[in-house]
Amino acid sequence: MDKHKEKVIKRKRKHARIRTKISGTAERPRLSVFVSSRYISSQLIDDNEGKTLVSATSQGMESGSLVEKAREVGRSVARKAQELHFKKVVFDRGGFLYSGKVKAIAEGAREAGLIF
Repeated sequence: MDKHKEKVIKRKRKHARIRTKISGTAERPRLSVFVSSRYISSQLIDDNEGKTLVSATSQGMESGSLVEKAREVGRSVARKAQELHFKKVVFDRGGFLYSGKVKAIAEGAREAGLIF
């Protein structure tokens, strides 16, 4: 098995452990984060219904560093969430380390008014 597959498998195992502890509800949805080498995406999920309520991605954004794009994705998903009257969320880092782009999404969402 090559190194990339091992890394992905480890991240998915971490995410599975995280998901046993956190879950989104209709009152407090889960803010899920995914980071690829090129794009960042985030979505609010109601796990009881199995529905995505809001989503945002860096795909199609103008130039800038990935960290700047991640912060803007966080702000964008927070603005959309507040339009649907969500203030509190549960943060799901998706098995990724809480640094860099993942931290930027969280900070952007907090700047725009989400509480977690």
